[in-house]
Amino acid sequence: MAKGEDKKLIRMVEGLHWYVMRIVAGQEKKVKAYLDTEISRQGYQEVIPEVLIPLEKVYEMRNGKKRVRERNFFPGYVLVYCDLSVNAEVVHFIKGTPGVMGFLEEKKGDGDSLIPVPLRQSEVNRILGRVDEVEEVDVQAEVDYNVGDSVKVMDGAFSGFSGTVQKVFVEKKKLDVIVKIFGRNTPVELNYMQVEKE
Repeated sequence: MAKGEDKKLIRMVEGLHWYVMRIVAGQEKKVKAYLDTEISRQGYQEVIPEVLIPLEKVYEMRNGKKRVRERNFFPGYVLVYCDLSVNAEVVHFIKGTPGVMGFLEEKKGDGDSLIPVPLRQSEVNRILGRVDEVEEVDVQAEVDYNVGDSVKVMDGAFSGFSGTVQKVFVEKKKLDVIVKIFGRNTPVELNYMQVEKE
C-alpha cells in the first residue's frame, strides 16, 4: 500500500482526529522519537497511530555542491493523530512528554477548563497534501533566479561553464542560460539543480 493511501485510511477511522502539539523550539524530532518509542512500549498504537512532523525538502547549493535538507514548515509544532476521548490517561501521557508544552486548546463552556481542538479536515488535507506533494516532487529549489543573473553550471555536459540567465521557467524549475562555448553564445536549457548563482 502506498504511503499516501495509508494516510487516507488512517484519516477516516472513527474517533481519531489530528491535533496540534506545541513543542519547545528545536525539539520536534526528539519529541517524536520519544513518543514513537513510548507509544509502542505502553501499547497505545490503537489510540495514537501516528505522530508527524510536517517537513519539506529544500534544495540548496553550498560551495558548489548540491544539498537537500529537510525543513520543518511548522516550527515548534508536531501533529498527533489520536483518540483523546478514550481516556484521560492518553491526554496526560502526551502532555507529560518532555519538550511538549501542550495542545492547541480552547475554553470549554463557561468554565476555565481547556480542551484540545482537533484540526478541521480541510486543514489536515492541506498539511498532509503538502507533505505528500514534497515526497512526490522530492526537492524544491530555495533559490530564485531572475533574467540577467550570472550562474555557474555545476552539473551536466557544460559543468564549469559560466553563463547568463535568459529565461526562467518557475513552474518547471528550469532556466534558459546563454553559455559561451568556443567563443560563441550558445543557449542551453538547465534545471535549477544544475546551476549555482555566481
